[in-house]
Amino acid sequence: MYRRGQLAIKPMPFRADIIAFALVIPVFFGAATAAAQTGEEGSIELVDPKVLRVCADPRDLPFSNEAGEGFENKIAALLAHKLGKTLAYEYYPGATGFVRNTLNAHRCDVIMGMPQGDDIVQGTNPYYRTSYALISKQGAGLEPIESLEDSRLQGKRIGIIAGTPPATNLAVNGLLENVKSFPLVVDTRFDAPAAAMIADLEGGRIDAALLWGPIAGYFAKHSKIPLKVTPLVKETSGPRMIYRIGMGVRHSDQDWKRLLNKLIIENQAEIIAILASYGVPLLDENNALLAGQ
Repeated sequence: MYRRGQLAIKPMPFRADIIAFALVIPVFFGAATAAAQTGEEGSIELVDPKVLRVCADPRDLPFSNEAGEGFENKIAALLAHKLGKTLAYEYYPGATGFVRNTLNAHRCDVIMGMPQGDDIVQGTNPYYRTSYALISKQGAGLEPIESLEDSRLQGKRIGIIAGTPPATNLAVNGLLENVKSFPLVVDTRFDAPAAAMIADLEGGRIDAALLWGPIAGYFAKHSKIPLKVTPLVKETSGPRMIYRIGMGVRHSDQDWKRLLNKLIIENQAEIIAILASYGVPLLDENNALLAGQ
């Protein structure tokens, strides 16, 4: 189950809004969808060919918000500029019903961040690769730790988002006794578990925090104190920690997917620069951090 900003434990990386998949397409769009599926010349795949309409969460930094401050907002703005289109959003909370009520309801045409392998949507080529990460205070002696199997974590107070992959590895390695759990699914108007976890780390109430890499990097970058973010790329057991992230479109939108793939290739350097500016830990195919990180 993949929630906006967190990957929960499932056989494949799903967003939390994809607990139940129901394809809801108004009759109005039926002809256009059929044309797109058959690949007819002049078929219409987009809600409005003059507008890049993005499906997004209104309160989900560092990914997106209504003020356009997230890195997915910045990448969407880059693509809109390259396409010569105006940019518009369909905002919906990143929980149950997100895909059904946005992309599949033809209210928008692309979800900017989807894990590769999530078949609830049709994925583009990935535009970055990242992992879950361990965050600790610099100088606390935990900076060299690269795996939850490290014995130096025994007895440490560790923050975890409930139901996410690192929770399994904490259990396997006997680290649950001092864990502080934070909820996965919340109303983001009132709760911010990742921010609360980092506040506990800064305040000494926990010794380390486990977060999805883009969130970890973003909060470490904006922390009041120096924090070390270490991608968990050396786990030898348990669920996978590393994911490729692409964009999501409707299964019928073949031409649109090909165009997005072309844009990703042509603008990869600028996309990477945006991600790096938000502190996202970016991995190459050998699980090493990209140069300059």
